[in-house]
Amino acid sequence: MGIIDTIANIQLVTIYQKDSAVFLQALHFFIGFGALVSPLIADPFLSETGCGSHTGNGTEIMHHFRNMLRNSLITEHNITQSHLPHGGEEEESIVHYAFWIMAVINLPVPVAVLFLMHREHLIPFCPSGTPPLVDKDELAMESQQGAKGPVTEQRKHEAEGHGDIFSGCQIDNLRDLPVSFFIIHVLGGMVLFMTDGIVGAYAGFVYTYAVTPPMSLPHKTAGYLASIFWGAITAGRLLSIPLSYRFQPVRLLLFNMAGAIVTVSILLIFYTSSIVLFVGTCLCGLFLSSIFPCMLAYTEDILEYRGCATTVLVTSAGMGEMVMQVLVGSFIQTEGSYSFLLCGVTIACIGFILFIGLLLIQRIHRNYLTGQSKKSAVVGEPAIDVNESAKTEKKTEQQEGS
Repeated sequence: MGIIDTIANIQLVTIYQKDSAVFLQALHFFIGFGALVSPLIADPFLSETGCGSHTGNGTEIMHHFRNMLRNSLITEHNITQSHLPHGGEEEESIVHYAFWIMAVINLPVPVAVLFLMHREHLIPFCPSGTPPLVDKDELAMESQQGAKGPVTEQRKHEAEGHGDIFSGCQIDNLRDLPVSFFIIHVLGGMVLFMTDGIVGAYAGFVYTYAVTPPMSLPHKTAGYLASIFWGAITAGRLLSIPLSYRFQPVRLLLFNMAGAIVTVSILLIFYTSSIVLFVGTCLCGLFLSSIFPCMLAYTEDILEYRGCATTVLVTSAGMGEMVMQVLVGSFIQTEGSYSFLLCGVTIACIGFILFIGLLLIQRIHRNYLTGQSKKSAVVGEPAIDVNESAKTEKKTEQQEGS
């Protein structure tokens, strides 16, 4: 899944470049949509009828585990079987239907990919026939080479539209790159490390925060919070698709990151209100939804779509979801549930400070590129020889006189 995620983002950035923000929003909308729908598909197969032979306390614990591990079917299945020695086989025969349903839903995707590979003759055992689109483009370029001059490798690569998936991340000499080039990668990755860390931590521990004091919501009521959060993320990414047409990614980033800080701060202030918790969960999902695709499009735009930033950002975002859940969970275990929102405000503020640093480095990097382009333009101008110009002018006058 990590490989698919990385390659999908790289290809969208490479193909659409300046317009990639819109398509990245659409891609991540479907990611959120899948995260929202998958638990709903699996829920009917997660029966709790097997808990009847245990005490009421055991049933309550199982209900707690079920809501807390709503997005982890494998873990819940293991817990269910460990607590149900008599009905394990029956539970397994029910639960595995959810995995088959998800597999059938995903089946058209590889089928479509294989069909496209067959049309492009990219399958090794595919019989040769009509040349693929790549060969047609090469023949067209060769036919026009005499009229338009030699075809450069860059023009050829742009006309093909195919090649190595990491072909956009080819740097001739790292020593020629400014320090700001590498700092932009680090800062962009750290921003997503923080923001995606908030997404993972909030989705993982909002239920735990809701069922413990001082909130102490019923388990069934608290179980809706994770679904509301992912539903808000899905709706926010859908809303961000038309917004990406009208606004630049940097403006959307500033608005969303500021909105996330304000929302989590309000949750921290009114930490005993269940209404504020539900409304804040919805707003938090809306603000956090489009940060990743906007940051990806913005960073690649700064770095002229080399493709390197996509790999760094996707990896940093995944690391953030992993590490922040461990840190926040440790704080909740030692300091209490109130530290859940306190960690959220702290992480959001750190991410915003890193984003401001990214904006400053972006200005330095842009000024450097502007200076380099002016310098290369001055050096590249052909020198004018005064004597040679005078000789040419005299020769022209003689020809006109004759």
